[in-house]
Amino acid sequence: MSVVFPDHQYAEVPDDDWRATASLECLRARAGLLQEVRAFFATRDVLEVETPLLSAATTPDPALYSMATRYRGPQYPHGKNLYLQTSPEYAMKRLLASGSGSIFQVCKAFRDGEAGRIHNPEFTLLEWYRIGYDHHMLMKEVEDLVARILGVAPDFERLTYRQVFELHTGINPHGASAELLQDYVAHCTSVSVAGMHQAGRDAWQDLIMSHIIEPQLGKERPIFIYDYPASKAALAVTREDAYPVAERFELYVLGMELANGFHELTDSREQRLRFERDNAIRVDKHMPEIETDIRMLAALDHGLPPCAGVAMGLDRLLIIRQKATSIREILAFPIERA
Repeated sequence: MSVVFPDHQYAEVPDDDWRATASLECLRARAGLLQEVRAFFATRDVLEVETPLLSAATTPDPALYSMATRYRGPQYPHGKNLYLQTSPEYAMKRLLASGSGSIFQVCKAFRDGEAGRIHNPEFTLLEWYRIGYDHHMLMKEVEDLVARILGVAPDFERLTYRQVFELHTGINPHGASAELLQDYVAHCTSVSVAGMHQAGRDAWQDLIMSHIIEPQLGKERPIFIYDYPASKAALAVTREDAYPVAERFELYVLGMELANGFHELTDSREQRLRFERDNAIRVDKHMPEIETDIRMLAALDHGLPPCAGVAMGLDRLLIIRQKATSIREILAFPIERA
């Protein structure tokens, strides 16, 4: 039986809308990048793994918006809500707790509401975990990989969050009040403060970092920013210094965040408390609460080996390598042509 589709379904589609936005050169560069990544980890005896794109739970991080779908079939005749992963972190930690050893994964990840010059709601992520590493050891491995891919010297700059904040603003972010940070932003006329009238210190720090500091990072050479305020720990270990800090790092190249890594938290009770705090923030922001990932917490209860992990955006790495101006140039079909 043939199916005839009404002509009106195609009436407003441009003639070339079916074409890829990436050139053949960029498609070949992507294939080469994936080969280099796999070769890098093969020489270091890091196991490649796959985990599901769909999961029963997702991150409660208030800064991330998950995409959901509904499964109807065997085992769930009335249907079950599932999330498209924002990262494979939770499933990979379950593998680590199962005794996998050091692992890496190249996969698709999904984040709602993210589309722009360097964002697409569906993107390619490289994530890996190294048993026995802390964040400094993992920074070195990230440096080795990125230097190899970009053909630059493995001599990246390293500054703490406090150092880079003070360098660009003259303000100690750990000791500054929300009022001081707000006053600083008020003198930066290019930064919009819409919706910030009740913002706390963390929100003002994030605004200054993302809109004022980050665009200036990694212009001369790639730079790691590490030891973030403890309030930004997410899934990282915290430690007591002059101010509490999270053993977390981010890598910036040409003003673009490329990787986000943690010396991983292994305490299930502390992780549960952080999930609860994130959900409380979501409620305050009138966002839906997220069901706790009990399987990931059970893995932590069983015992997550001491490790460090990092997520790296391969699309952004390819943008830099190809000297592209937009993510559309290195994706076959971005969201508007999906």
